[in-house]
Amino acid sequence: MNNLLVRLQHRMRQPHQRSHRKRFLRRTKFHRKKLTWKRRGRYLYLRFIRLQGSPDAIARGLSVGAFAGMFPIFGFQIIFGVFLAACVRGNKLTAAAATWISNPFTYLPLFAFNFHLGQWLLQANEFDFDQLQKLDWQGLLALGPGFIATWFTGCFVMGCLAAIIGYLLGLWLIQHLRKKHRSQRS
Repeated sequence: MNNLLVRLQHRMRQPHQRSHRKRFLRRTKFHRKKLTWKRRGRYLYLRFIRLQGSPDAIARGLSVGAFAGMFPIFGFQIIFGVFLAACVRGNKLTAAAATWISNPFTYLPLFAFNFHLGQWLLQANEFDFDQLQKLDWQGLLALGPGFIATWFTGCFVMGCLAAIIGYLLGLWLIQHLRKKHRSQRS
């Protein structure tokens, strides 16, 4: 008899629980969507704070990654950045992330500026940039070693500048954020 009463009570509660569960699930889905960007930002912040290694090693990785990102070696920038990070004992993860300084949105302005800088430094006025905009990759490579030397000179100089700024900014940022995180935990 008790077993029958328990079953009846359980069935009586189920519709109420189901509707309550549906409302709860609707509220949580909306709540999750609302907090998604905030949670992702917090997650990335904590991942950055908890990176393994000294602030100096992380800054070195950021520096060589920014250097590698300035070169137009599409598809190999991350490999080049990680290789350089291994050479200077920098953080490989930050090196790989920093190569995204050149991304599909910044390729054209970044490499155009690098080319103009290389032209200015080498006083190489044999290439007109307006003419170069109409060429494809095969046409650009057919221009010869003078064009590539001009372009890579600008990339090297901008890479060195990005490496210096990346190291100093990265070192300051990681020290500042770790110090702030430690003081909040205390």
